[in-house]
Amino acid sequence: MDQHLILWPLLAQMLLTLLMYGRLALVKKNEIAAGNVDLKKTALDQSAWPESVIKINNNLRNQFETPILFYLLCFLLWALRGVNTAVMVIASAYVLTRIAHATIHTTTNVVKYRFLMFVTGVVLLTVLFGFTAKTLASL
Repeated sequence: MDQHLILWPLLAQMLLTLLMYGRLALVKKNEIAAGNVDLKKTALDQSAWPESVIKINNNLRNQFETPILFYLLCFLLWALRGVNTAVMVIASAYVLTRIAHATIHTTTNVVKYRFLMFVTGVVLLTVLFGFTAKTLASL
């Protein structure tokens, strides 16, 4: 299998993060234009932003938690030539859980569904870790 294919789910996860930054900028602009923001307070207190901004800010922080492990595992699998169909399915499924998590987090924010997506993603990362460890052990 072409080892470079693993870069597509990796890029998709990166795109999700960039899209969240774009959405944050747009929502902040709209909230400021609507007069819903005291800019002096937000300079020192992020909780002074409306809920619509806080949800996206919180989700952006999440994009630098488990996805960091995902990036590292993808690069390791690529470098170790461990990319196969199963790895591609798992990596793609992980990104789908992150998209679902971000969507839930920044809209309805129903914690039980958001948590389900988080846990599913962590399980997928654990399986990806197993594939990485197995590949490394076979060298």
